[in-house]
Amino acid sequence: MPHRFSFPTTIHYGAGVRSMLADNLKAAGVSRPLVVTDKGIAALPLLGEITGALGGAGLTAEVFSGIWGNPVKSQVEAGVAAFRAHKADGIVGLGGGAALDVAKAIALLATHPGDLFDYEDDKPGARPIDKDVPYWVAVPTTAGTGSEVGRSSVVSDDATHIKKIIFSPKLLAKAVFADPELTVGLPPAMTAATGMDALTHCVEAFLAKDYHPICDGIALEGLRLAAQSLVAAYEKPNDMEARGAMLMASMMGAIAFQKGLGLTHSCAHALGTVADMHHGLANGIMIDHALAFNAEVSADRFRRMAQTVGLADPGAKSFLAWLGDLKKKVGVPTRLRDAKIDESQIDKLVEIATADGCHPNNPRPVTKSDFAAIFRAAY
Repeated sequence: MPHRFSFPTTIHYGAGVRSMLADNLKAAGVSRPLVVTDKGIAALPLLGEITGALGGAGLTAEVFSGIWGNPVKSQVEAGVAAFRAHKADGIVGLGGGAALDVAKAIALLATHPGDLFDYEDDKPGARPIDKDVPYWVAVPTTAGTGSEVGRSSVVSDDATHIKKIIFSPKLLAKAVFADPELTVGLPPAMTAATGMDALTHCVEAFLAKDYHPICDGIALEGLRLAAQSLVAAYEKPNDMEARGAMLMASMMGAIAFQKGLGLTHSCAHALGTVADMHHGLANGIMIDHALAFNAEVSADRFRRMAQTVGLADPGAKSFLAWLGDLKKKVGVPTRLRDAKIDESQIDKLVEIATADGCHPNNPRPVTKSDFAAIFRAAY
């Protein structure tokens, strides 16, 4: 049964809600949408189903599918060219976090001049995001990043692979169609990696030092849903209840991290930059190793998280042990060496993690030597 609620944008949730997409676009006055997706989705029958439904409703849709891996600026630039060539008046972001982040960036450059990185968040002299962007909607096919409800687009520099964050409330999707049926085909390894991403967002948002009790409540409920559902979604891909719960946990994590994130994400961003590692997998590998650093300053928060996931002996030690056990159940590597990271890469990982913008919100200050100890312990 579909449900409709707004936080922070309009969300249509439930099996089959993708069928509402064409009517939504038509009601907004969109007649020539650009469907932005990745190479993986482009090879699946789903894309034909979506474009067929749009065409059947009288819309003239074009597809841009030049996205793969962690998104880079050149993919965005190619998407902007496709948007203009089609004379598009709206965007459908279809896919995981990469496709949705690129869709946001295309929408931005459709109405704003200059280079994408001119709009980098907190960059001195950054251009303002002060114009409306084309009407765009998000149709997520993974339950991890929660990019469908996010205000940010994360895109890497092609040469350095350093992630840049473009932030503005104007980048919010106008509507989200969160259909758990679209996540059923995810391979188990991707279900695990994206699921660990969602869970990490909830955990780090709850631990972040900024004051935001609304986000704290959302983070804990997202953690509860992920704790109850990730293993089931991994082991039984057609479990629609588990798939739906993971979609909700994903969105709740992304909403909650308006409050901030922490050192796990700084470690994950470094792994993405140095090894082009999938972001969710990087979070999954690092979460228990990194969060052990916070145990002594966040005892009450760890106790509440342990209670939320149903541990009989709540506390940091039991919660971290639970995380380690969860990783084993869903096949996430325990250590960096198991993910083919070379020990010689640690110095570069430390350098990038130290410069990352997430860890200043960590409840305990993290120095360069701290990151070195964390990466070596995780290795």
